[in-house]
Amino acid sequence: MRIEEGLKLNYSDVLLRPKRSTLTSRKEVELEREFKFYHSPKKWKGIPIMTANMATCGTFDMAKVLAPHKIITTFHKYYEIEEYKKFFKSFKNPDFVVYTLGTRSEDFEKLHKMKEEKLMDNFSFICIDIPNGYLEHFLLRITEVRKLFPKHIIIAGNVVTNEITEEIILSGADIVKVGIGPGSACTTRRMTGVGYPQLSAVIECADAAHQIANGSGHGLVIADGGQQYPSCVAKAFCAGADFNLFGSMFSGFKQSGGKLVEKNGKKYKEYFGSGSNKALKKYYGKKDLHRASEGRDVLMPYKGDIELFIQDLFGSLRSTGTYIGARRLKEFSKRATFIRTNSQLTTYLEPFDTGE
Repeated sequence: MRIEEGLKLNYSDVLLRPKRSTLTSRKEVELEREFKFYHSPKKWKGIPIMTANMATCGTFDMAKVLAPHKIITTFHKYYEIEEYKKFFKSFKNPDFVVYTLGTRSEDFEKLHKMKEEKLMDNFSFICIDIPNGYLEHFLLRITEVRKLFPKHIIIAGNVVTNEITEEIILSGADIVKVGIGPGSACTTRRMTGVGYPQLSAVIECADAAHQIANGSGHGLVIADGGQQYPSCVAKAFCAGADFNLFGSMFSGFKQSGGKLVEKNGKKYKEYFGSGSNKALKKYYGKKDLHRASEGRDVLMPYKGDIELFIQDLFGSLRSTGTYIGARRLKEFSKRATFIRTNSQLTTYLEPFDTGE
């Protein structure tokens, strides 16, 4: 046993220090980024924001509305092959959808069938997603997927430390998904005691990934979870994240997954973590006796159409750029100075907010 004494930080522990800027309008801040990759020969250009691969936001309906905004939808693991065939008859934008799988033999059987049916040609990205990316067989699965799909952009996670970030990239991944337990629907930290404050995890993993480079590109990271407000998305980019992925802020909308529920005259939408009892029973038929639930099942107030949220999210990021003097999203980490703080939000009027 040992104790690490160094202070580790979450998004709520810091603010961004404003700096002198020559920008005259939020419109001047460019949010699109273009990436090249360590393994994949592909190039990607868009807004580096992604839905979580959850049943309540990683959906076909979300892909249809987010792709025109150049936002990526990371599909959940539960769609059947026939459902993909039907969807791709009309959807033709591989750069803004991600195929997700785990490491079970069933996941790889399905992946091989997807390849045989040529359905994987509809994806630029493949995400190998497990909650604990420190397992040896996970690295072997990454290498296996890289051999099967040498040209695809491979995402793998989740982890929170620098050494394993490097191993994942060297095993065949282009992008490492960073985060253990920070999400609002995740109870891993409460149930297991395992985790890492998310801002510090992003800083450390991004620094490790970016140093692994070749003539094609360098390693990249995704900040996965813990983004409660648009400001958290900005802070993650400032911490060095190349992409931001989140679930709760993409859930509760008309286009989100989950049932619409009316209770006491108010509308709600289901929102549940992938490790919750609800998800395990719904998609795997049961919760195995050797497992504990590590996710929440909640009713989220219904938010209506997602378009206004997208406008607010983009507007918030552009505003951050003007405050820190960054003309491009790429410059956020170079321009950012974090200030540690004991308190950052004044919330006493929140109960009276009209929502307008």
